[in-house]
Amino acid sequence: MQVATKLTNLQQELLKLCSRNVNEKELREIKDLIANYFTNKSIESASKMWDEKGLTNDDMDKWLNEPS
Repeated sequence: MQVATKLTNLQQELLKLCSRNVNEKELREIKDLIANYFTNKSIESASKMWDEKGLTNDDMDKWLNEPS
């Protein structure tokens, strides 16, 4: 039994953008751009949460030095 899945708006846009062949170097660059975008979004989200909770570098040091 095959289940029909709807593509997300991101998937649809990527398919439109990538309707041509690219060489390996270009493909690697595109993958890096996408990875960097999501990395930056994650860092922004973590920074916002960090600020909202009023956390400090001392808090991080305590967490890193807690026994496992």
